[in-house]
Amino acid sequence: MAGPNATDPSTQIVVAFDDNRLASALFGQYGQNLALIERRLGVVADQRGNHVTVAGSRDGCEQARHVLEALYDQLKRGQDLATGDVEGAIRLAIAQGSLFDFDAATSRTSFEEINLRKRPVRARTAGQDAYVRALRRNSLVFGIGPAGTGKTWLAVAYAIALFERKEVDRIILSRPAVEAGERLGFLPGDMREKVDPYLRPIYDALFDLMDPRIAERALQTNEIEIAPLAFMRGRTLSNAVIILDEAQNATSMQMKMFLTRMGENSRMVVTGDPSQVDLPSGQRSGLAEAVRLLADVEGIACVVFTHEDVIRHELVARIVAAYDNASRPLRSGGKE
Repeated sequence: MAGPNATDPSTQIVVAFDDNRLASALFGQYGQNLALIERRLGVVADQRGNHVTVAGSRDGCEQARHVLEALYDQLKRGQDLATGDVEGAIRLAIAQGSLFDFDAATSRTSFEEINLRKRPVRARTAGQDAYVRALRRNSLVFGIGPAGTGKTWLAVAYAIALFERKEVDRIILSRPAVEAGERLGFLPGDMREKVDPYLRPIYDALFDLMDPRIAERALQTNEIEIAPLAFMRGRTLSNAVIILDEAQNATSMQMKMFLTRMGENSRMVVTGDPSQVDLPSGQRSGLAEAVRLLADVEGIACVVFTHEDVIRHELVARIVAAYDNASRPLRSGGKE
């Protein structure tokens, strides 16, 4: 437990940066990055040129220093800075606790990173960090949690990394259609045009993480395949990364069918949000059943995300937490 000085509100430090251009990018437009640091760490940050004076508790000030220096190093390496990077650096600083109990031998300077040709993808929360490590160590990984936690995005990034290193020949991305029966025949167009509305979020992740021309060519040659879950039946998928997104909308039979498609030298990632099941009333989600049945199977990992791992606009985390709090009495059988 921190001593009395750790919470002394009169603590003040000055952090200086030698490159004015990078310092401006660090502070953010209209100082928005500094404002986020202030809100999350409970400090006051006053910018003057390339100097920042930080006032607050001792731990808060030192954590702010750590965040600012880590982000500045990122800019010096030529990497762009997004709001999510700032949030990730803040969460890492908080996760490490008091920097006065800092152990350089055991402390980590950053979360796990996935190196892609287009740009590196960095885990930004402890949950995401555990997820990336699980992806590297296991043949089948379940990623479960609310929207905005990066489950699909990181899975696609990991698949692209293996594909670019030629460790796999193909990437197969799948989703159940919103209707459990996957009745797509009434939609106009060819197969890709029929399923595109259901699979748009996967396309978004793919084109965000790969050069669009390379991604489009890989889609045309079927090195990257995007298909509804129903079309996985009867196949054996070897030398591939296979991702099933929105898996909470897969039935038990569909989930068993999908999991048994894995061939030699393949990896599988199954992502979903158990709180957003769109299956007809009375039909059990195959995701919940699979996680329960496979909990102790070697080579399989399950990473559970919470609202603390939400990386979208900071309001999203609060919205998810509010809905979780509202549904908790209902799940436990209590009264509101």
